[in-house]
This record gives sequence, structure tokens and C-alpha cells, in this order.
Amino acid sequence: MIRYTLKCAEDHAFDSWFPSAAGYDSLKAAGHVACPTCGDTAVEKALMAPRVALGQGDLTAPQSDAEKAMADLRRKVEENSEYVGMNFVAEARKMHEGTVPERSIYGEAKPAEAIKLLEDGVPVAPLPFMPGRKAN
Repeated sequence: MIRYTLKCAEDHAFDSWFPSAAGYDSLKAAGHVACPTCGDTAVEKALMAPRVALGQGDLTAPQSDAEKAMADLRRKVEENSEYVGMNFVAEARKMHEGTVPERSIYGEAKPAEAIKLLEDGVPVAPLPFMPGRKAN
């Protein structure tokens, strides 16, 4: 994954993630990269500073309001929910069926599995971040 700081012709700056540099190029060429503020597709890469690791895998503190909000959301989810890893689908289904007590959980699911949960009426939502893998 690669993150670019982008700017539209109206001078709105925003960040977006792409699978690769080539992925950005193909999405932009197809007109699928648009400003979230005004919808303008005349988007170009803006000058951006590199993110530098401080050690122990830590990155610099979030800079933009969106990064700060994302970091706050992640912290709240991790503090108030149980990480169930790849057991997420089974745990969510058991709670929905009433065979285990309801509780706040988060974990990982394949897209097709998450769609099946939604089709079956199980209330789930994707997180806008990848959960950190936790060792037992």
C-alpha cells in the first residue's frame, strides 16, 4: 500500500491510499480518483513529507485531522472491544443467534464472509484500519 497526498484543481488537499504506484496511475487514468470535497477528478500528487519510523515499528504521530480521528477511532475500538482475530465470523454469528452473550468484538473476515453475515442480518461494519495482529 502507498499513501499519496493529493490536490484538486480547486486546491483542496487530501490523502488517499492505493495498492501501488501503478494502481494510482490506472485509477487516475480511468477518472476514478476524485476530490472528496468537490468531486473534481483533475487531481494531482502534492508535495509530501516522508513518514519516518521512530523505532520499535512506531511511526510519527498523526498529522492531519483525518489521521488523528483514525488513530482515536482505533484506540477506542481496541480499548472497548475484544479482538477475536480470524474467529470474527463465527463469534458474530453466535452472538446473533444468541448462543453466546453479546459483546463488542472486532477481528478479521474475508469480504465474501462479511457480505454473507450482512445478508443473514448480522449487524457488522468494516473498520477503516487493519487490526494489529495479537500474539497469544
